[in-house]
Amino acid sequence: MGYSGHKHQKGEKTLTICDNKGNILAPLVVYPVNHHDNILFDESFCNLLEMADELCLDLCGSYLTLDSGFDCQSNKYQIEFSGLIPVIKPNMRGLKNQDKINLKLDEFALVQEVYLERYKIERCFAWEDTYRKLVIRYEKLQSTFMGFKYLAYSMINFRSFFK
Repeated sequence: MGYSGHKHQKGEKTLTICDNKGNILAPLVVYPVNHHDNILFDESFCNLLEMADELCLDLCGSYLTLDSGFDCQSNKYQIEFSGLIPVIKPNMRGLKNQDKINLKLDEFALVQEVYLERYKIERCFAWEDTYRKLVIRYEKLQSTFMGFKYLAYSMINFRSFFK
């Protein structure tokens, strides 16, 4: 568990990859809250590819939608190298050159319709927030907290079977 001086809180952050139906696809990755999201992405993306291999899922040509915190060339290259199509909202990071800004926005305009589907993913994360044990961490042991996370993700995945 880490301390984020910016937000003045202790905790952990997780990166979970799910599909458009709200099913969790990759095992979650947990790091202290004071680490950047890009550190979590490498391990989580490898977990997604391993899970796809085990389940014989063909992910080639699928879209992987991420928010602007993951906008970097290494992430885009890693996603494209694996046969997926990256849909990452551009992060301008203090760009002042209008030509560069227009170039980034023009590239994003090609996949903006896919990015608008991101609300489906946010709905899945809202389901996670309905489990009070996960919103605020009460457990001292990492294994207990992870057990509750896996139980919640299992319940999220199983809800489609009982409709």
